[in-house]
Amino acid sequence: MTGQKFQELYEVMLRLRKECPWDKEQTHDSIKAATLEETHELIEAIDERDYNEMKSELGDLLLHILFHSVIAAEEKNFNINEVIDTIKEKLIRRHPHVFGDVKVNGTKEILKNWEEIKLAEGRNSVLEGVPKNLPGLARAYRLQEKASKVGFDWEKKEDVWKKVIEEIEEMHQSEKNGDQQKLEQELGDVFFAMTNYARFLGINPENALRLTNEKFISRFQYVEKKINGSGKKLSESSLQEMDKYWEESKKLE
Repeated sequence: MTGQKFQELYEVMLRLRKECPWDKEQTHDSIKAATLEETHELIEAIDERDYNEMKSELGDLLLHILFHSVIAAEEKNFNINEVIDTIKEKLIRRHPHVFGDVKVNGTKEILKNWEEIKLAEGRNSVLEGVPKNLPGLARAYRLQEKASKVGFDWEKKEDVWKKVIEEIEEMHQSEKNGDQQKLEQELGDVFFAMTNYARFLGINPENALRLTNEKFISRFQYVEKKINGSGKKLSESSLQEMDKYWEESKKLE
């Protein structure tokens, strides 16, 4: 049944490429921004635990997988069957403890083996495969996570926190010295160290910041609503008045 439905969707995509003027014009480059947007919309639905929306966004993402695959097939680069075969073979190869006779003791050892298998596949560095265009916090987290899998990591959470404090002090010193270029570097070190500490807390910093952004939007829009409701513009209100409504919004949460 699943295979039949997948085939039906694939045939819809093929027909769109043949009969829809817009779909016929698209390329990998023209739809890549939309592919990224659909990914972010899926993440938003996951954050909100909106399962109907998640179902819809997964469908949109699947459409993009098919879209890129059909374009690639037309250009004789690869087709959807090769995409499926590639991921199937990769999953089997990277899970020898499931599909082979390798014995492991827990998740940590599985992740270590995973990185060693990737190197055996031809990668020159454990850090390869972390996309350059990931958001900064997400990329820092993945780089640290991958290095950790092969043993390059702090032993104690307390030592990571000491590093955070050290980097903050160095940032303040650069600020006092008026060295803007050095200050930027030190601020980056603070973010990197805090990302590391978040990892030791079991928190993905990109997720945490995204949730905080949404919280800020909700609270600020409450402030806007209350001030606009009083007949004033936001620019005409004092900070004290805005702060009063800000505290109100926190209590409503």
